[in-house]
Amino acid sequence: MDKFIKRTGFMVVCCLLNIAAMAQGGNSNDSTDFMRSNGKIYVVITVAAIIITGLFLYLVSLERKIKKLERE
Repeated sequence: MDKFIKRTGFMVVCCLLNIAAMAQGGNSNDSTDFMRSNGKIYVVITVAAIIITGLFLYLVSLERKIKKLERE
C-alpha cells in the first residue's frame, strides 16, 4: 500500500512538473496571451491542480476503505 501511494504520488508530481515545463515554452497563442494578460491562466491552473489533488485524495481514501474491508 505504501509503495503504491509513493509511486502514484511520484508519478503525479512528475506529470505536474512536466506540464509546468511545457507551459513555459516559447510558443505563444493569442488565447494564452489573452488569458495571461487578464490573469485568468492562474485561475485555470489552480482549478486543475485542485481537481487533480481531490481525485488523488479520493483514491487514497478509497484504497484505505478497501484495505479495511479486506482485513475483515
